[in-house]
Amino acid sequence: MSGPAVVERLRRHELFNQVDEEQLSWLVERGQLRTLAPGELLFGDGQPATMFVVLLEGELLISKVIDGRREVLTRHVARPDRGGAAPAEAGRVADNRLDGKPVAAHGFTGEMPLLAGESYVADATAVGPTTVITYDQEAFLTILARMPQVNRVLLPVLAWRIQSSEALARQRNTLQALGTLAAGLAHELNNPAAAVVRNSRTLRQTLRRVAETEWPADAGVAAAVGGWLASVPAGVRLPGSLDREAAEDALAAWLAEHGLPSAARRAGELADLAVGPEALDRLADLVGPDQLRPAVDYATSMLTAYSLVQEIADAGERVASIIRSVRDYANLDRAPLQDVDLVRGIDATLAMLKAKMDGIRVIRDYPPQLPVLHGYPGELNQVWTNLIDNALDAMRGDGELRLSVWPDRDWVVVEIGDTGAGVPAQDQDRIFEPFFTTKDVGKGTGLGLHLSHRIVTQRHGGTLQVTSRPGDTRFTVRLPVARQDAGPPRP
Repeated sequence: MSGPAVVERLRRHELFNQVDEEQLSWLVERGQLRTLAPGELLFGDGQPATMFVVLLEGELLISKVIDGRREVLTRHVARPDRGGAAPAEAGRVADNRLDGKPVAAHGFTGEMPLLAGESYVADATAVGPTTVITYDQEAFLTILARMPQVNRVLLPVLAWRIQSSEALARQRNTLQALGTLAAGLAHELNNPAAAVVRNSRTLRQTLRRVAETEWPADAGVAAAVGGWLASVPAGVRLPGSLDREAAEDALAAWLAEHGLPSAARRAGELADLAVGPEALDRLADLVGPDQLRPAVDYATSMLTAYSLVQEIADAGERVASIIRSVRDYANLDRAPLQDVDLVRGIDATLAMLKAKMDGIRVIRDYPPQLPVLHGYPGELNQVWTNLIDNALDAMRGDGELRLSVWPDRDWVVVEIGDTGAGVPAQDQDRIFEPFFTTKDVGKGTGLGLHLSHRIVTQRHGGTLQVTSRPGDTRFTVRLPVARQDAGPPRP
């Protein structure tokens, strides 16, 4: 593209169509014209921001690797007519928007990280032959200072992008919370659900054995065995493998001594049920030697059935407990603004993150009573999720998670600490900034802590602070007791 052609393209561009000829000449002189091949990377996620990019021809794909998957964030399509939509896209333009964003936003990119002195937060790749003109930071700042016509186009787009980024981050955090909820739910429900299925199948077989047991019609003997069954604490497991092995040996000897077949198998079943030789002695005295074999068969089957029913009931209670934790975490069927039970919300968050906590020691320090806090439980649970999840990531499966809550005059303080690597000292003042992250490229959006800070400070009138050194990182949340508009805490 020749110099006059570049001038003409800039003159028709949405960003520069109000600048004068002298300014256009300066823009051509200070800019660096680049032609990108299809698939060529213009800038990469995590690279320091060095240029403001104006799209002249073609298309740029903005994408990012998130949790191991590449996601398309947006596309910038050049508008040959006036820096706007190509004729093929003209039918999609409505209310000065294309593909859901302001038309002018298609014409340039890179201004946000360049203004903030940050790194790019996504990859920009050419889709087909693409031409751009780029400006370094000094030239970009000069444009902003000397060309107010440009600011009238650029600043509304910049504001829209900031709002859109935060909305996208909230949506992604919601999806991540749902994913965490689903993973935690599946992990927690797996064991009790499997226990119900397994024990139900075994219970069916056991009841069939009961029905097939040869049992005399003597009502007195049946009543005596029924009384004996009621006196046996079925389902109590012996505390250790050595104790169980000794009990099984003693039971096998008793059964063999009384001439009962399959002594080893029966001994194992009775040992599982915590039935010892002394209990069998009482049963033998009640029924006599002629009825001992069917009585032992019947009693073993019935005690097994009792034990299975109890285990199924325990599993059902565990499922109910998990559902209560999910309800507490998600705050279903509740008004948005209400009294908040902080401890209940934190514990519900722990339950949802349990699948990630193997190897982590959890220490809770909660007072017996806390003053009433008025706020948004669902949003606060999002804060606990972000802070606890970050702590778990920092400890990499080995460490100590400390959760403390205490009242402080008109405030309630929540402290979440971990023994991970810590936040570098030079990053601690910036950790709540949007798009700033200490995680590896593709591992985080840099918005989780920013949104948590906004929830605590703007939605609840509190503060969120961090102190960190290797082995001791603490995020401290201070929330007003009365209402979210209580103002900043006293020093």
